[in-house]
Amino acid sequence: MWAILPHMDPTVFLPHRPPFLLLDDVIVPEPGRIATGIWTPGPERFKGHFPGRPILPGVLQVEAIAQVGACALLAEDNRGLPLFGGIDKVRWKKQVAPGDTLTIEVTLETRRRNIGKGRGKAFVNGDLACDAQLMFIIVPHSPDPEEEPKSKET
Repeated sequence: MWAILPHMDPTVFLPHRPPFLLLDDVIVPEPGRIATGIWTPGPERFKGHFPGRPILPGVLQVEAIAQVGACALLAEDNRGLPLFGGIDKVRWKKQVAPGDTLTIEVTLETRRRNIGKGRGKAFVNGDLACDAQLMFIIVPHSPDPEEEPKSKET
């Protein structure tokens, strides 16, 4: 019997906030290994790229893939912050236009200590738009700069 997994607010996993939070929702069927995300880029993401022929920048597609991978990782263990360590073999196969929705699938393949690798694919209407291999590094959380400093007792 298959379990129906709920779509979740990505802010449950990610520290990202607008305008850098790219995902609309996420499903994590296998924490630490697999996640799927959904993103429908708003018109502001296409401004100036390119006038008369709007196309979603490839770097935003790769960032969205990385955010889905971070959700997979943080759903299992949120004791650190995953950062880009590298991007390899990125290929764009289809232009993403206004109104398109990206379905992003990421599988984390290896992890040793604080370094890992994964592969992500972004699809539009079932057609591959972007494919990338990602390397991530997990760093310790830093204090929230907006958090009130704790007073010292005298």
